[in-house]
Amino acid sequence: MDFAALMSSEIAKKTSKSSSTPTSSSNNNNNKYISRREAEEARKAAYLAEQKSLETERAAKAAAKRKREEEAAEESRVRDEKRRRLAEESRLKREAKEAEEERARRKRLGLPELLPDKGEDGEGKGVGKEEEEDEDDDLDGEKGDIEEGELVGKLRALGEPAALFGEGHAAKLRRYRKATRGGALAAAGPIATSLTPVEEKDMKVPAAIPPASDKARRYLFRQLASYFNMVLREWELALAREDNAGTFAGQAARHAMVSSKETMRPLFRKFEQGDLDESILEAVVEIVGAAQERRYVDANDGYLRLSIGKAAWPIGVTMVGIHERSAREKLHGGERGHIMGSEATRKYLQSIKRCLTFAQVRWPPEDVRQLMG
Repeated sequence: MDFAALMSSEIAKKTSKSSSTPTSSSNNNNNKYISRREAEEARKAAYLAEQKSLETERAAKAAAKRKREEEAAEESRVRDEKRRRLAEESRLKREAKEAEEERARRKRLGLPELLPDKGEDGEGKGVGKEEEEDEDDDLDGEKGDIEEGELVGKLRALGEPAALFGEGHAAKLRRYRKATRGGALAAAGPIATSLTPVEEKDMKVPAAIPPASDKARRYLFRQLASYFNMVLREWELALAREDNAGTFAGQAARHAMVSSKETMRPLFRKFEQGDLDESILEAVVEIVGAAQERRYVDANDGYLRLSIGKAAWPIGVTMVGIHERSAREKLHGGERGHIMGSEATRKYLQSIKRCLTFAQVRWPPEDVRQLMG
């Protein structure tokens, strides 16, 4: 190789290298500087990609939340179903226990046994003869049946329960007819009671107590409940007509009336259950009978015999030293043990005395000697 060829080759290399250098510099300049439009497009593309990613993430979270809510709703439904089933079982056990207690109570009181009553579902439910053969036998003469839904609506419109324990359609229909026939007579008194009230002309109690198994005994309890409700109602009206409600005497009278109404509720419960003690029932009938005849002194004597009795009361020293006084064993027994030993009994006896005090003012006697002191 000669020198000229070598120089030509070197010159060619240098020329090609110098010609390629501006192109590389131009590419570098193009990569370093971009237009505003290209930058905006790139930013928009990045924003859209980010929003799409967030939307996908939100959709996944919403789907997971819906799944958790559905699972929670299913668990709640299962719990409610289990709770309803347990409540139904508890109700059936409670009804069976109440029916057993009712049978035992009827057997103890000598009442007739429970008879099966076919309801709408065909299952036998216990309803006593006392409900099927009530005092208002003329209700049986009323014709025409009422559908169950309509009957329930009418009972609720009258303020009556839609159904009672062990009550079939026939008993429910009799209760509706009795409530509609009674009209204002079936309105609740100052003391709410399940006993059907009687009219004032029928409140006169008999002199003799009917037998426990007789239907007249329940009618007697209705008469007593109606009489005491009438006295309490008249007492309320008399206090409402007075204008001394702000005075001490007016407040005391109001308190006495309210207290009497509250403490007589146990007596009304005994009227409903028919398990009032025989000796107390005889005395109460004697008191009410005398009050209805406006013999308030005789009624007060009956009250004193009932509350205090004729038993010996300890007066003074009952024991000196080691020696007992004569007849000391009579001091802590006797007639008043079953009466004065109960706080509820003492309270409703005191309420009966307050009713007597008001009754002699509301219905004064013709003989002034029959006014209590």
